Amino acid sequence: MKQGDAMTDTHDAQAYIDEMATSRGYVLDYHKIMAKHDFEVLKAANGLVNAAYLAPRSLDRTTKELIFICSLTVLKAPKGQIESHIRVALDLGLSAQEILEAIEIALPEAGVVAFQIGFDAWKSVVGATGIEPSVAVHDAGVVS
Repeated sequence: MKQGDAMTDTHDAQAYIDEMATSRGYVLDYHKIMAKHDFEVLKAANGLVNAAYLAPRSLDRTTKELIFICSLTVLKAPKGQIESHIRVALDLGLSAQEILEAIEIALPEAGVVAFQIGFDAWKSVVGATGIEPSVAVHDAGVVS
């Protein structure tokens, strides 16, 4: 590869990451690293996401976002990944309550442990607080 080719690849990768951020509302760490280290595979993987998630089809973007949030919760995805989709959902005009209800769908199918992962992401993003017991109780810890 000529020296100029590497510069073009970096420029192309930067433009691609910027477009991903604009169209999705977020980018994940693996997107950033793949843009630098295996740009072709990133483009291929992102093509599937574009077709299934970003491209206008029968489902609107808010519905897709709720499905994404629930799916990521069921799969016990990293908290930051779920949080990014919750932020996008809020940006799209969904309420915190609508997002919580999508996460609650995980309860009967995936159980409390999966639900707690999505719930913890939701709580962090929306700043939800609870009601503390007024009686003595053992601390159950914090879901991280």
